[in-house]
Amino acid sequence: MRRISAAARTTFRSLSIRNFRLFFVGQLISQTGTWLTTIAQTLLVLHLTDSGVAIGGLVACQFGPVLLLGAWAGAVADRHDKRKLLMVTQALEMVQSVALAVLAFLPHPSLIGLYVVASFGGLFLAFDNPARRSFVPEIVPTENVQNAATLNSAIMTSARVFGPALGGLLVVTLGYGWCFSIDALSYLAVLVALFMMHPAEFTRSPVVVRAKGQIRAGLRYTRQMPDLWVPMVMLTVIGMLTFNFSVTIPLFAEHTLHGNGTTYTLLYSVLSVGSLAGALIASYQRIIEVRHVAIAALSFGVAMCIFALAPNLLFSFPTAILVGLTSIGFLTTGSAIVQVRADPHMRGRVLALQSIVMIGSTPIGGPILGYICDAYGARVGIAIGGFAALGAGTWGLFAIRRIRTRPPTDGAAPAPSGHATGTDATVTMTVEASRAP
Repeated sequence: MRRISAAARTTFRSLSIRNFRLFFVGQLISQTGTWLTTIAQTLLVLHLTDSGVAIGGLVACQFGPVLLLGAWAGAVADRHDKRKLLMVTQALEMVQSVALAVLAFLPHPSLIGLYVVASFGGLFLAFDNPARRSFVPEIVPTENVQNAATLNSAIMTSARVFGPALGGLLVVTLGYGWCFSIDALSYLAVLVALFMMHPAEFTRSPVVVRAKGQIRAGLRYTRQMPDLWVPMVMLTVIGMLTFNFSVTIPLFAEHTLHGNGTTYTLLYSVLSVGSLAGALIASYQRIIEVRHVAIAALSFGVAMCIFALAPNLLFSFPTAILVGLTSIGFLTTGSAIVQVRADPHMRGRVLALQSIVMIGSTPIGGPILGYICDAYGARVGIAIGGFAALGAGTWGLFAIRRIRTRPPTDGAAPAPSGHATGTDATVTMTVEASRAP
């Protein structure tokens, strides 16, 4: 019992901090509401069109703005008070959910209208995501940053457990419009939590003064840091072809396994149970290296390939747990190493770049996978995601090994150790180099 108690204290240690507790509770409620909207949007478009390409188009609208504006949004996050910025973006996202509710209550919802409102949601997300993720290190002490980052991922996965199941229930009993309405109300929780925080207790990152070349400096800084660059490349491939669950899983549930909207939401909820377990395991880790990210990618690829072979719904449930466990293991290790390794001056821009490659790549892969699923079946689309993760993980292992064994050139800084401690002198040296004209 003592070991279990000690492990629990280690896993949830950041919750002892008042500001982070407020953030955690507010985000948990709000993200659960967000999943109501995600599930309802996907099912509404699927039932209006019965087309994988149409779902891919929805994904492109939802995340295309992240691809186009993500780098600029990261620079905005570095220049402004992140708490105030989050209040603005969360309020605008609440308005977007209200607009979706109005559309859904109409007798014949317009597909174009759904796409337009989804695009506005993507615009707000582009600014919200880097601000929210770079805000986490400001509300906890430095030694708790990695734990807080992984618990933040646990928030998302906890919401994925309850949100899809609740969304499926509401769609069947009350209709799509009420899903969007409840999501709009859920934003009040995070707005109240942000208002109740004590700004005097923040560990504020230095505000970056607006200047020319800041986005290029962020790209240059990331490219010079192997512990950031290698995970970024893996995230790009996996984000584009593997993490398009909103396209592949509803088609797999309804067309391949011959289920319905309830089947999809149950399958997604089961997958999310595995994700929650993976997030809690990752939060227990104190040191994360790039090889951990690569190994997690390989595990994710194996799980996806097994999931693609599921012969029926009964077999798909345990394999979905495995997919959730390995997917969040990859996502949390990849996110944590970036949040901890990035210099505070660059954190917003680096996290925005991560959002671009992770979320912004889905508009590219979504329509492609939608077409493949329509033409060849959802199993093929899921298998492609599995092979993409296997390829990315294999490349990551070889890339970081090659960098570590490469002899340093004269005057060059040695490659960082790979430990996600955020205190390596190489970080400072690289940041200074990135500020040079």
